[in-house]
Amino acid sequence: MAYQTLHERLRGPITAAVQKDLSIKNVNAAPKVEKVTVNVGINKSKMDSKEKRAYIEQMLMLITGQKPVFTKARIAISNFKTREGMVVGAKVTLRGKNMEEFLDRFISYSIPRIRDFRGLPTKLDGKGNYSIGLQDHSIFPEVPAPDAGQIFSMQVVITTTATDDKEGMALMKNMGMPFKRNEAADAAKAKAEKEAKIASGAKAPEKEEVKKEEENVASEAQTTDTTETSESETLNT
Repeated sequence: MAYQTLHERLRGPITAAVQKDLSIKNVNAAPKVEKVTVNVGINKSKMDSKEKRAYIEQMLMLITGQKPVFTKARIAISNFKTREGMVVGAKVTLRGKNMEEFLDRFISYSIPRIRDFRGLPTKLDGKGNYSIGLQDHSIFPEVPAPDAGQIFSMQVVITTTATDDKEGMALMKNMGMPFKRNEAADAAKAKAEKEAKIASGAKAPEKEEVKKEEENVASEAQTTDTTETSESETLNT
């Protein structure tokens, strides 16, 4: 079977599975991915240089396929040593097919490359949107191996049309987002299965014992009848 892209799956099995999980009859009412935003914060002390900004811009273009927009501070904050109009970050907003291709690569190839990866947290923002923080941009296969001083962190925000976290979580799970396993729930489920197995195993011997007792009673009754018949024949003789 040929590999189905996320673009194809979002319009087929994923939407059908979400409708089934949420008991939604109208396909247009099912939650969908609206946009994906990739953000990079620029630290003044470490990243405020033309070379660093050019490197961030180049890497974001390789990762997303779009040119990033540098965001500027709207007000001056002395505690953060920022002035009005200072560049404080870079962002890329993805929609349509570019968004779907990025999500397909991100879920299938990039997330499993995270060091010591054990699953993503299951916390959404309350409105069905999901944010993922990445400490190393080099998890993307499009990025060449960087020097230690070139590594920067980033944030990926998946915005959906869901109205609450339940709808958003159903969409994320069916898209294949590798969330952390709920160890407590898994342990409780395993314990319940073990208890059910033990209970079913205990009932089986009980049934066998009852059956043996019935057979013994039947055989004793048959023996008694045979003895009575032989005694009566002896008396008659």
